[in-house]
Order: sequence, then structure tokens, then C-alpha cells
Amino acid sequence: MFSGSIPLTLGNLTYLVFLGIGSNSFSGTMNDMHFSRLHNLENLDLSNTRFTFLFNPEWIPLFQLKELYLDDTNQGEEKFWDFMAGINISIDISNNSISGDMSNVRLNSFVIKLSHNNFTGTLPHLSPKVNYVDLSHNSFTGSIPHAWTNFKYLYFISLWNNNLFGEVLTILSCLTYLQVINLEKNEFFGAIPNNMSKSLQVVILRSNKFEGSIPPQLFLLSDLIHLDLAHNKLSGSIPQITYNTTRMIADAYSTNLLDLSANNISGKIPSELFRLIEVQTLNLSYNHLTGTIPKTIGGMKNLESLDLSNNKLFGEIPENMATLSFLSYLNLSCNNFSGQIPTGTQLQSFNISSYDGNPELCGDPLKKCSMEKNVVNTIQHGMNEDSEFDEESLYLGMGVGFAVGFCSVFGSLLIFRKWRHKYYRLLNRMYDQLYVTYMLKFNNFHA
Repeated sequence: MFSGSIPLTLGNLTYLVFLGIGSNSFSGTMNDMHFSRLHNLENLDLSNTRFTFLFNPEWIPLFQLKELYLDDTNQGEEKFWDFMAGINISIDISNNSISGDMSNVRLNSFVIKLSHNNFTGTLPHLSPKVNYVDLSHNSFTGSIPHAWTNFKYLYFISLWNNNLFGEVLTILSCLTYLQVINLEKNEFFGAIPNNMSKSLQVVILRSNKFEGSIPPQLFLLSDLIHLDLAHNKLSGSIPQITYNTTRMIADAYSTNLLDLSANNISGKIPSELFRLIEVQTLNLSYNHLTGTIPKTIGGMKNLESLDLSNNKLFGEIPENMATLSFLSYLNLSCNNFSGQIPTGTQLQSFNISSYDGNPELCGDPLKKCSMEKNVVNTIQHGMNEDSEFDEESLYLGMGVGFAVGFCSVFGSLLIFRKWRHKYYRLLNRMYDQLYVTYMLKFNNFHA
């Protein structure tokens, strides 16, 4: 909670190597006089401060910074560009209002964080040794330079929310150490390559123009914990393979999410998809998926959010979905589901909007199912469960039963004479009773 201004005598500390005065309440101005004799300064941290910088445009620093942290300092214009290229370890000037064209700026640091500013132009020139790049939330334009194929040590890249375009993935697929890639909200296009880095943990390609099918290799990445391909132009079906992405555990980058929504994906949902038991968020909405919900969904015990809305799915909702005790969001609307919603506190706790647009679906929280529908559904359920009990065998059994009954009765009458005589006497008595009853009613009516 230090406050006040920084004295100019700070510039007399000629042996100072590290200066960290960030995250305090210092105010006032800072200029080149504060750094006039800091020959040995290597690390400067002024983050989370409210200084006003008044540097002489012709000032040449005497020091060579390795690390610079100016994040969240509300700079109104570009600063330190004269010596920025000399910082070779880490640069963090994120969360400011710095503007300017970065097209001709060269950065040589291992770690580069320029996010949440107002930078324009094409992407800055980066050193091949870079391993962490965050240029998100700016106004960069153009495509990814082909020189990025030389970034052999790059493991983190975020270009989220810019105006970039081009076939970026053909370039990034060469980066074998890449673990995190976030390209959300740009104009990138092209297909997803088969040979993406096997080290990938987080893949966010949301809100671009990627097309083609989803490569099966993407689902075979053993470390993949977060996959977001939503709002693109992807087509084809979900790969039907044995998924190895069961690691799906929480980490700093993700919430165990699988999102393929708002694409042109068709076909059935593979039962193996629901064996990703650690997934917490699954969104397949706004596609052209058909078929039923696989019963393997009951094994997704950690599922918190499920959205299958706006597809062409049908059939009954699996009974074991009622056991998903962590499920807090559910949307099955605008499909062709039928039958009764499985009873259980979990599925009944959602409102009507979770099930809207399924005319043949009933049960709480929708309208009650009629007894007739319940009986029919029970019979149909039994027929589906027992493969031997089908329509053809039903009619065959009825025919055999009628034949056996007919032969048993009339065969006995033909063989045993006493039975035949008793049968005839029984018919005569029944005829006499019916005749007498009829005549009595006829006479009473005319009287």
C-alpha cells in the first residue's frame, strides 16, 4: 500500500539489477531521469501502477533489460520501444490501452504478453526462440507469417479476438511442442490437419471459418483436456474410434470441455464419446445429428452441462441419465425425443425449456403421460429389450395357439362319443333357454 511519488534520486542506484515497485499506490510522473545511471538494471516491474510516463523521445537507456512488466498501467501510448528489442527473457505489457502499429517491431523475448491493448497492423516479428505468445484482444490484421514454422519451442499461443485470417493450422501443425492454442474470434479458414502436435492439451478454434471433417487423430491425443471447435463450418460425422482422451482432468486452462456446437456435423453420436468420464461440459447443439442418445451416457458421472439441442435426435431419454447427480444445465430441446422423461430428482429439476420442441415427450416437468401411452411405451420397451419378442413372432404365436386350441376341442369331440353327446345336449339346453327368454320378452312387449 505504498503511496506518493518516486524520487529522482532513484537514478543514482548504479548497481541496481532488479526494480519492482508494482502493485502499490504510487502516483506522479516517471521520466528518463529516474533511470539515468541504472547501468546494470535487468528486471523492471511497474505493473498495476498509475504513473504518468514522460520520457524524452531521444533518450537512449544505458541498461539492457531482460524482463519488463508494465501490465495494467493504463498507458495511453507506446512506451519503451527503443529498448524493447533488447529484452530477451520476458515482456508483459498486457491490460493497458497502448496503441500503435506493430508491423515493424521486433521482439526477442522467450515470453511475450501483449494482450488487451489496441495494437494494430500485422503481427510483430518474433525471435525463433520464443516459447510463449499472447497477442489476444487487439486489432492485429493479416495472416500468420510463414516464419512461425521455425518456432520449434513454442508451447503456448493465443491470438484470440483479432482480425487475423488465412490457413493458420497448416503452419502451426509443424510445432511439435505446442500444448495450448487459442485462435477464437478471427477469420481463419481451411481444414484441421491430421498431424497436429501430440502434446496438445487445449485446442480452441471457436468462431472462425474452419471447414472439412474432424480428423480422428485429434481425438487420439492422450493429453487433450479441452476441445472447442464451435461456430465453424465443420461437416461429416464425429469420428467413431476408441477415444484415449479420458485424462480430461481440470487444469489452469480448461474446465474439461468438449464443444462441437454450431457446425454442420451429421450422423449418429458414437457411444464411445460418452465414455469420456471426466468431461464436465459437453455441447453438440445446432448440428444435424441423428439417432438416439447412447446408454453409455450414464457413465459420465462428472457431467455438469449437457446441450444436445437443435439436432434430429429421437427415441427415449436413457433411464440412467437420472443418475447424473452433478448435472446443473440440460438442453434437449428441438429434437424428436419421445416417451416419458425418466423419473428422478435430477431430470425433473430442470424447467420446461430444457425439453421444448419434442412433441412426443411427456412427464415432469412437461405434461403428464397418459396411461395408454405408458402401456404402449412399456410394451415397446419390452419388445426392444428382448430381441426375440418382435411383431412377427407375436402373430406366429397367436396363429399356433388358435390351431392348437381348435384341434384340442374338436378333436376330442370326434374321438370320444360320450363327450360328443354331452356337448350336443349342452347346445340344446342353451338354445331352449335363449328361446324361452326371447318369447317372454316378446309377449311382454306386445301386451
